[in-house]
Amino acid sequence: MSKGKVCLAYSGGLDTSVILAWLLDQGYEVVAFMANVGQEEDFEAAREKALKIGATKFVCVDCREEFVKDILFPAVQVNAIYEDVYLLGTSLARPVIAKAQIDVAEQEGCFAVAHGCTGKGNDQIRFELSFYALKPDVKVIAPWRLPEFFERFAGRADLINYAAEKGIPVTQTKAKPWSTDENQAHISYEAGILEDPNTTPPKDMWKLIVDPLDAPDQPQDLTIDFQKGLPVKVQFKDNATGKDVVATSPLDIFLTVSNVARANGVGRIDIVENRYINLKSRGCYEQAPLTVLRKAHVDLEGLVLDKEVRALRDQFVTPSYSRLLYNGSYFTPECEYIRSMIQPSQNTVNGTVRVRLYKGNVIILGRYSETENLYDATESSMDELTGFMPTDTTGFIAIQAIRIKKYGQAKRDKGEKLTL
Repeated sequence: MSKGKVCLAYSGGLDTSVILAWLLDQGYEVVAFMANVGQEEDFEAAREKALKIGATKFVCVDCREEFVKDILFPAVQVNAIYEDVYLLGTSLARPVIAKAQIDVAEQEGCFAVAHGCTGKGNDQIRFELSFYALKPDVKVIAPWRLPEFFERFAGRADLINYAAEKGIPVTQTKAKPWSTDENQAHISYEAGILEDPNTTPPKDMWKLIVDPLDAPDQPQDLTIDFQKGLPVKVQFKDNATGKDVVATSPLDIFLTVSNVARANGVGRIDIVENRYINLKSRGCYEQAPLTVLRKAHVDLEGLVLDKEVRALRDQFVTPSYSRLLYNGSYFTPECEYIRSMIQPSQNTVNGTVRVRLYKGNVIILGRYSETENLYDATESSMDELTGFMPTDTTGFIAIQAIRIKKYGQAKRDKGEKLTL
């Protein structure tokens, strides 16, 4: 007799294929779920494999448009970044995947959801906190945290042997000793040989982005239009084909920028980051589209965003949003509050940025806005007396100097000297 129906986040790889078979052995009925978030995946092969192993049903949900509109573009608006380098590609996909999985679980009458996240990673937290927010009464089965599972499958050899017993086809070699996670924003590489932070990734590890040394010798220029902080148009003449390229829908814009950035070697990073679970982790990422869009957006804000609004956003909203996303706290009251602060800061972020991509670099060529320009060339000129008189600055400095003079005098009274 079945113990009930479980919705399993299924990738088609070794781990989740074994988990699917193991759940069946435990007496559960399993619905295999996949989210299409832009990863290069053979979804039909995954479907056939899941059903062959014994899944009751295979459900693949296309989340690509929702991912761009509801998650990736707001991340561009807020300039999301973690520890100054990582653009949160994995983290950003998790709320979309979790929501789709809960929707499928409810549609299929599943009492539980399951995943293949390890017990040392961030993803278990991201998924499970999202699950509980979206469906508070759901049961979560996390095999890699269950002694009866991790004691049985102590290593990859145990997984492979079990797969052989169950007739599960697997492709497992030592040729590429690392794990990956991919979506339309990026791909990540970790574990295996990368656990030595001083090991240089082999050239053939990188999957999406051309090696900057092998990128075209001719720079590729493109123009990106923004309205209220959102990319609304990208256009350029493709150096490779000579054709004019124009994209205007959110998904098309994102994929167009991704393709041209990848072709020009843009977006590779290699970092050691601090996981939420208080471990350090070495990760390599290919984050081409977000690299270009974020840099263009940051640049445009310099032209059109009020100084104090930008300062408040940069001090509080951006780091808070980035930390919450990284830590898996998207569906929380604090993140809902932070997200509500993004759009008010973006109402004046309207304009165009001209960008050059060249051998891994993103170079800003210029920017302009026909409606929101806060920059006045005449006012800022060193050659013209406009805006305010030079004598006005004397009073400004005098007022700013009041407390500085007191600080300096107090030091002198104590016989102390200010030092560099």
